[in-house]
Amino acid sequence: MSVYVITGVSSGIGFGFLKSISEDPQNLVVGLVRNKPATEQKVASELGKRSNVYIVHGDLTKYDTLKKAAAETDKIVGDRGIDYLVGNAGFPAQFDAYSPIGELGEEPAELDDVADKLFKTNVTGNIHFFNLFMPMVLKGKTKKVIAITSGHADLEFINNFDIENSALYSASKAALNIITAKFSAQYKKDGVLVFSMSPGVVEVGHFGDLTPKQTEGLMKFVGRAQAYAPHFKGPVPVEGAVATIRSMWERASIETGYAGAFVSHFGNKQWV
Repeated sequence: MSVYVITGVSSGIGFGFLKSISEDPQNLVVGLVRNKPATEQKVASELGKRSNVYIVHGDLTKYDTLKKAAAETDKIVGDRGIDYLVGNAGFPAQFDAYSPIGELGEEPAELDDVADKLFKTNVTGNIHFFNLFMPMVLKGKTKKVIAITSGHADLEFINNFDIENSALYSASKAALNIITAKFSAQYKKDGVLVFSMSPGVVEVGHFGDLTPKQTEGLMKFVGRAQAYAPHFKGPVPVEGAVATIRSMWERASIETGYAGAFVSHFGNKQWV
């Protein structure tokens, strides 16, 4: 049996993790979400009664909620601790998703607001999450901490293929990668594997209701992604992505060089 604590399980990849992992009744899954009632209703509706699933309120932008979530989780997991701590939740900004950085500067107030939200959620929020839950990881058997990041944070990918979009989001994920490496530097000696993993391009509903200009930006990115990886046909379904990601984090170890690493769901620098 393994114990998993995962943020952002209300939808997308997070809900995919919750569904897949809890299919094994020997696993215990604690999911942190901002809207607990709605998520509990979704779990009941789509997964039925699974006694190994616990939904806990926790908001990456509100430290007190994370502190309470940690205390509640500690009561749930007890002496078993946490085997897999997964920082999956994030702020998916639409503001910069399809536009080059020069255009973002035309709306300075929104740029400031979105940048603040991205860094508070994707960076500071995960620092608090990892710090508050690390004592339980140290009690676990597997001792793995995974930050869900993005290939958009890879400088070679950006520079070699002129990836213009998602500048603020990319910067926040690059900062997350550094934070993850710093946690690894501190806790590797304790046997804790901490690393960042990009899930690839996954269909989680972010590509609906686009304006013509946003669609143009998306198509430009898709074209450059295909130049990078000619086999790329578009986003993959959540179920397939979850299986690949889980396989990756299960085989990763300190001994095989993943401590503090920034890798794709394939375990290398192939982002799609």
